[in-house]
Amino acid sequence: MNRREAREIVFALIYEMDFHKDDDPNEVYQLAELCREFEGDDYIKEIYTGIPEKLDKIDMLINDNIVGWKQSRLSKTSLAIMRLCIYEMMYVESVPFNIAINEAVELAKKFDHDKAPAFINGVLNAIADKENLK
Repeated sequence: MNRREAREIVFALIYEMDFHKDDDPNEVYQLAELCREFEGDDYIKEIYTGIPEKLDKIDMLINDNIVGWKQSRLSKTSLAIMRLCIYEMMYVESVPFNIAINEAVELAKKFDHDKAPAFINGVLNAIADKENLK
């Protein structure tokens, strides 16, 4: 499985995370692994289980950079995409910030509404600037 395919699986798991807030991420991951029939992938597991540990920081960054919006108004799809990208930019050294943002925009083009890619790109670039990730 290539990184883009793995990223799509992680995105779907992060999307589902909002519907399983009280569940143990490791248990959800194991169930997803069985139901989705994907082999254990270290990248998928690292990202999916790492995001809950950093979720407060990630969501704070999102909230601080969605000028004129509230997180509750964002689509669950946009939110999952941004959470994934921010985690990659900040905590996965093997993924350069520009690749993470580009992949987030591609996910938005594929899974979100027409205006989402530009919105997501703007928010993520603002975060990359403020966090000195560029």
